[in-house]
Amino acid sequence: MKHIALFTAAAAIGLGISAPASADPFQFVITGNYSASFVLDSNPSPDAAFTGSYFTLWDVSGFPDAVAGVADVSFFNAFNGGGLAIEDFYGFNLLLLTDGPQLYSGTEANPFFKTGTFALSEYQGTGSYSLTISAVPEPVSWGLMITGFGLAGAALRRRSYKQGKISVAYAA
Repeated sequence: MKHIALFTAAAAIGLGISAPASADPFQFVITGNYSASFVLDSNPSPDAAFTGSYFTLWDVSGFPDAVAGVADVSFFNAFNGGGLAIEDFYGFNLLLLTDGPQLYSGTEANPFFKTGTFALSEYQGTGSYSLTISAVPEPVSWGLMITGFGLAGAALRRRSYKQGKISVAYAA
C-alpha cells in the first residue's frame, strides 16, 4: 500500500513540474558551402507571412557571421522553389538563398516544420547544401525521464530486497 502512495506522489510531482504544452524545439543544421546551426519551434508564429509564397522569422539566433549574431530566416513553399533564405538584416547582407523541397506543412500563417535531411541547392549558383531538421529534447522531458528511471530502479531494488528477506524467513 505504501508503494502505491509513493507512486501517486511521484506522479503528482511529475505533473506539477511539467511545462505547459508548447511547440517542440527543432535543431536546424546547414552544412555545405555555408554552415549554420539554429533552433526554432516546430510550429512557429511567423513574424511575416505571405500567403501562397513564404514566411519569415526575424532575429533568429545562431549566426556568428551576421553583424548582431542574428538573422532573418525565410522559408519558401514548393510553388516558389522551396528552400530557405538567410538574411543578415542589420548588416544588409544575404547570407544564403537556396532552392529545394518545401520544409514545412500547413500554411504560411501556421507552419509545421518537417523533420529529416534535405538537399538544397544555391539559387542560381553552384553550391549544394544539406539541411537536417531534428527534434531537441527539452530539459523538463529529460528530468521526467530520469525521475522515472530512478523510481523504477528504486521499486526494483525494494522488490528484490523484500524477496530476499522473505526467502531468508522461510529458510529459517
